[in-house]
Amino acid sequence: MATRAVVVTGGNKGIGRSITDAFILAGYHVVIGSRSDDGLDDIDVAHFSHVKMDVRDEMAHRALCERAIQVAGKLDAYVNNAGRSAWRPISRIDDAFFDELMAINLKGAFWGCKAAAVAMAETGGAIINISSMAAKRGSANNAMYCATKFGMNGLTQSLCKELGPKQIRINALCPVLIETEGLMEALSEPDAPGGDDAQAFLKNFRTANSALGRLPTGADVSNVTVFLASAAASGITGQCINVDCGVFPQ
Repeated sequence: MATRAVVVTGGNKGIGRSITDAFILAGYHVVIGSRSDDGLDDIDVAHFSHVKMDVRDEMAHRALCERAIQVAGKLDAYVNNAGRSAWRPISRIDDAFFDELMAINLKGAFWGCKAAAVAMAETGGAIINISSMAAKRGSANNAMYCATKFGMNGLTQSLCKELGPKQIRINALCPVLIETEGLMEALSEPDAPGGDDAQAFLKNFRTANSALGRLPTGADVSNVTVFLASAAASGITGQCINVDCGVFPQ
């Protein structure tokens, strides 16, 4: 039986895959929750379990926790990573767009936190919400996405007080633009700032904003995620930590 288990929603691609790889390297069994198992063929099946799920379904989050407990005897960490990035001006936001982003980005994280809190009630543990720099400052055509990520940060700060007495720590990570397939597709949509050349947009953004002269990678996010799940971070909770190479110093 593995000694430690972590749940990662959307852990099969993008930033989520980087988080999965980092936890496996750290010796965890990773329970990956996603709509498909695409992108997981190169991982040894001894190191992960895949549970097909929709993050908008509360019971699906419970199933992820149950799988982790089956494997390791307890749930050590829960990473709410699954989300959707999309730009659209307020004049074009309809019920369907509003509900989709709210359900995936905020409701999905809320159900994950609730399921993890129940599973960790007797043992303690760590919850890490993968938020965004969009949770700290707004940008044009991004009101709906920003609202969901501001909500995720608020959820993090509130639950740290509620769950702290049970020794459950909860933090959020706020990365700036990280080049993944999903982001590049989103940046290329008509209302997104990438326009006809998403790569050029990222280059210009990096040059104008990054203190380190680069933008963060999935590994930058995953390394901090593993740290926050570890005993070395036992005094850290309720924090919304930028992973941004100095784009937004605080």
